[in-house]
Amino acid sequence: MKKYILSLLALGIFQLGISQQTGSILIKNGTVLTITKGTLEDTDVLIENGKIKEIGEELAAGDDVKVVDAEGMYVMPGIIDAHSHIALDVVNEATSPSTADVWVGDALDPLDVGVYRALAGGVTASHAMHGSANAIGGQCETIKHRYGTFDPEEMRMEGAPRTIKFALGENPMRVHGEGRGILPRTRMGIEQVFRQEFSKGQRYMEAWDNFNKIKGKNSALTAPKYDRRLETMADILRGDIIIHCHSYRADEILMLMNVLKDFGVDKITFQHVNEGFKVAPELAEFGASASVFADWWAYKFEVYYSTAYNAAILAENGVVTSINSDSGELIRHLYHEAAKTQRYGNLSDEQALSLITINPAIQLGIEDRVGSIEEGKEGDIAIFKGHPLSVYAIPQMTIVDGIVYFDINNDPEDMRLDVNPEQTEPMFMMESAHDHSEDGCMQGVSEQMGHKH
Repeated sequence: MKKYILSLLALGIFQLGISQQTGSILIKNGTVLTITKGTLEDTDVLIENGKIKEIGEELAAGDDVKVVDAEGMYVMPGIIDAHSHIALDVVNEATSPSTADVWVGDALDPLDVGVYRALAGGVTASHAMHGSANAIGGQCETIKHRYGTFDPEEMRMEGAPRTIKFALGENPMRVHGEGRGILPRTRMGIEQVFRQEFSKGQRYMEAWDNFNKIKGKNSALTAPKYDRRLETMADILRGDIIIHCHSYRADEILMLMNVLKDFGVDKITFQHVNEGFKVAPELAEFGASASVFADWWAYKFEVYYSTAYNAAILAENGVVTSINSDSGELIRHLYHEAAKTQRYGNLSDEQALSLITINPAIQLGIEDRVGSIEEGKEGDIAIFKGHPLSVYAIPQMTIVDGIVYFDINNDPEDMRLDVNPEQTEPMFMMESAHDHSEDGCMQGVSEQMGHKH
């Protein structure tokens, strides 16, 4: 453990000076999977000052630019996880059906080793989300995996659109209805939480709009009382915040879309969406996106009805679809998760890889910056030995903003997970250390609520 801490500190001290800075690197002779502009054989990618400057053959760079020979390897955009809880010390503010006033950005943990392990799986950015204990949860944070800094500010993806977590179904019902005997206890109650909070936000927005119109004409006019929770709801109504909603059942997905239509809100990504395949045309018509599991279901009653064809059905119906992890472990294997859509749905290589690159970027509103290899975009790159959709794929190097944050040949030994076959642990210790939560979005709720979820 001491060796691990010293190694972590050494890595942090080394990268403290470069985090949130930009680097320059020339990747040569790789098979470049651009995602949006086809596959380019024997191609170079030049990143200067954190941005992709040029893509072509026999490119040259200055003597001070790091050169990586990717001959025989695959170069793809950094993987993006649209649903994660890594780098967070807390996930759920499970104290009210609406906690739109809180923000997970206040609790980022840059020392979470899960960020480094995500980099080891080619993941360069993720959506650090509030949990699903509330119908309307807290605001989320899109982060770059700039591992090694001690400053949480340096994890943030500057200028990324604001997002917020909503939740349907059993989780908010259990926490508030069953746990406290307050609204919502039923799925009907969840709808009313949305309608009530949007209505309050609407009145709040109108009051401030009216005040701002006439304040110059009447200096004695008193401003409305500021309320951060209602200000957040008003910002959703204004289109300044993208909703990301925990969801499973088709009937509830349709319900929320109807609520959003009534209030003129059209920016939403449904998360998990296990029954999305039932309402794929309706999701496409609304313009909603879907961020799904490849093949997780049946871990609780409302998730019994699903299919491994879900992502493919949604994508083929024109829904912008991504595959996410909701797991500190699965985040390292998103390229394997994307490959499952070729077994279940026969998606092409480009379609499958879009599920973990450009599509989650679209869902987070950052597609003009990341998600594909194009000149002018940010230098977030993953290099693989073996095609990333192959079961034999092995990530070799992960680059963020032109800086190498993971290199399989040079990563510190203590960052790896090694299993000692001769070491034994008492079973009661292993059981007590294991997180039995069936839903990553409910992390920490049992401790807050004092009852098993």
